[in-house]
Parts: sequence; structure tokens; C-alpha cells
Amino acid sequence: MNLTDREWKEFNFVEIFIIRGGFYNKKPPVESYGNIPFLGAVDNNNGITEFYTLNNIAENSKIGYGKNEPLSQKIYPGNCICVTNNGSVGYAYYQKHIFTCSHDINPLYLKNTELTENLAMFLISAIEQQKICFKYSRKWRPKRMKKSKILLPVDEKNSPDYKFMEDYIKEKILKRRQEYLKYAKHKLKRIEFENITSLKDKKWKEFFIEDIFFIKSGKRLVKEQMIFGDIPFIGASTLNNGVTNYISQKNSSFDRNVLGVNYNGSVGEAFYHPYGCIFSDDVKRFHMLNYNDNRFLLLFLATIIKHQKEKFNYGYKFNETRMLRQKILLPVNTNGDPDYIYMEKYIKNIFYKKYSDYLEYVKNRSL
Repeated sequence: MNLTDREWKEFNFVEIFIIRGGFYNKKPPVESYGNIPFLGAVDNNNGITEFYTLNNIAENSKIGYGKNEPLSQKIYPGNCICVTNNGSVGYAYYQKHIFTCSHDINPLYLKNTELTENLAMFLISAIEQQKICFKYSRKWRPKRMKKSKILLPVDEKNSPDYKFMEDYIKEKILKRRQEYLKYAKHKLKRIEFENITSLKDKKWKEFFIEDIFFIKSGKRLVKEQMIFGDIPFIGASTLNNGVTNYISQKNSSFDRNVLGVNYNGSVGEAFYHPYGCIFSDDVKRFHMLNYNDNRFLLLFLATIIKHQKEKFNYGYKFNETRMLRQKILLPVNTNGDPDYIYMEKYIKNIFYKKYSDYLEYVKNRSL
């Protein structure tokens, strides 16, 4: 199926959706547990910024003090599309279950037909085409959204062709599913599961980072100097495996099959990069000192390094001197040396189980 298989037509948002306003001006106090999503003006994590209990939502008013509002005004039914109207304006997410949200969210409920997850994915793509209209602090509050338009494929009656939209996404998912099945089966053939000692039964020992890794620096490259391309640029981020941009120029920090460790910004965050990429001067490059770099080992060590993050909050930078003398706890062999073979096998077993679980899930999941 192709998008050109149908005629397209502009509709007013109010012809397609019931548009509701969000609720909270001030988030309730953060809880350590809860199962009701709170949606905010973000561009990741399906819009979810916290989880709350029903009791906490009921007890906290819109502005955090004064007269409280009924719970019915704070809880929104699921099976809708939520659009950010402030901050990261124009990002849209499908919400399957009940939720609460800030006033920076517009919950949209489809008119005249039942919303499905596949249909929502198509509509989200159409909605997000509007993002470009809301840069530079222009908000997309419900009042403005009611005057906005959306471009959709239509049937012979010039009505939104929801069946086409649904079928188009189903076809895309089926194709990706088949590609993934092929990929996962290929990966499983290259990984052998082995019974090994559990982490808690393994002997562990402290080592200085300088005894495990050879550390190289990144190189400063400001945003204004970046030229768009296909080379990942690694910055001091906690998201997207540390990739903050794609550029076309190379410099002395170009590297691959390496750990990138943030020493500034999101300090102590560590990501494995199998691909060729450029590193910011806020990120150090970690290569094995006395062992061959490989995916499984470096993924294990990335987790170990991340356990040091708490030490470097509140402006206490993880500079190279501190990095070198930082101690990390590693599993050891009978000689008391880092047991790199064990670390590799441990991660391989995780991948084997994950690929097996994913295959089973994909095979049993209906469209």
C-alpha cells in the first residue's frame, strides 16, 4: 500500500476529534510508587513523566493549594491521543489506559469511529506534521487546536478513510515484524547459552578504572559548527544511547566499538557504541587496557560504571583524574583477575533469553 493510493483532504481538528484540555498547573508531590501515568510536555517516554496513585491525584488540586477539584476532572479515559501544547509542542502519543496530565497536554478522542492502536499511529504521524507551526514559543492550546487543520486520506465519499489508515499501519507492522523475526533468528544462531555461576555466587573484587581501561578524550564541536550528515555525534545525554545529533565532519575523536562515558552534564552515564561516531569533549572514550574490546564485555562494564553516577551529582565532575582513580567492583576468576570471559557469557545469556522471549512475543501477538 502507498500513501498515494488515496486522495487527501484537509479537515478541521474539531471534525475529527473531541478536544479536551489538560488539568494540572502544578504536579502533585512525587511518589515512589503508583500506576497511573502523569503526562507532561516532553518529547520522549510516551509523554509519561511520573506515576501516581489514585489517592495522591485525588488529594492534590490543580494549582497545589486552595480548593480541591473532583477526581472526575483529573482522570482521563484511555484509548486516546495526547498532544503536547507547550514545551515540546506537537508531539503526540497514544494512551491506552487511564491517565492524568498537566495543562500542557491536549487529550484527543476520535469521533465517529473507534480508535485502535494502529489507527492512532497513523493519526499521530499526521498530527505531528503540525509541529513546525509551533516553534519559537507558540503554544497549541485547545482553543488554537480547534482552529487547526489536519490532512487525511479520504474514501469515495470524501470522508476520512480510517480503514485505509488502519490497513496501512498493519502492513508496515507486518513487514517490520518479519524483518525482526529474521534478525532475531540470525542473532540467536550466533549466541550460545551457557550455564554459569550467578552474580551473587561469583567472587567480586575492586579495581581502579585505570587498571581496566585506556581513556581517550572527545573533542569540542559547538552546534554552530556542525554540518548535518549521517555520523552520530555523542554528547553528555542520558537519552538515545548518547546520540545528540548527526553530522558529516570527522575529527580526532572518531571512534567505534567503544564505551562513551559522560564526565560532564549527565555525569557517569555510559553507552556502548559499535558504530563509527564523533565524541563531544564532555564524553570520554573507554577502551579495554589488556583485553579485546567487544560488545558483550563493554555492555557489562557500562552497567558497572553507571553504578558510580550517584557519587558525581551536584556539580562534582567526573574528570579524567577522578576517573582513573575511581574504583569499580568486578567479578574475578580463580587468579583474582577480572573475569572477562564470565562477563561476556553473562551478557550473551541475557541476549539469548531476550531474543527468545521477543520471538515468542512477536509470534503470538496479533495485529
